[in-house]
Amino acid sequence: MAEKILFELVSPARLLVSSPVEMVVVPGAEGDFGALPRHTPMITSVRPGVLDVHDGGKVSSRIFVSGGFAEVTEDRVTVLAEEAIPLAELSRETATARLLAAKQALADAKGDVDRAAAEWQFEVATAMDAAAQ
Repeated sequence: MAEKILFELVSPARLLVSSPVEMVVVPGAEGDFGALPRHTPMITSVRPGVLDVHDGGKVSSRIFVSGGFAEVTEDRVTVLAEEAIPLAELSRETATARLLAAKQALADAKGDVDRAAAEWQFEVATAMDAAAQ
């Protein structure tokens, strides 16, 4: 039996995952990284993208995350996501609607604060749209 690492994915709405897995590939701010048992401890930010959970020698689940933070220790990886949606629950229509709303928010932005928020919304929506393909 392969060595396992405890994976926990938490969003503001709920605890989505808490189970031992072989590996988790996280969309880190500086690039994707794989967390395996005995990983060097680290804390990093998470960019919008798809998180892949590996178990049984294959990708067992894929989850869209809109950003957040990841903490990795030798025996656990915890992702605190701003938003997390299993890809099986993410529809193409939802992603397209979110992208259109983000484009409108960018067009309507007035001032630096509104523009920065709209740019982030657009980045998340673009990653979600790509994940829903």
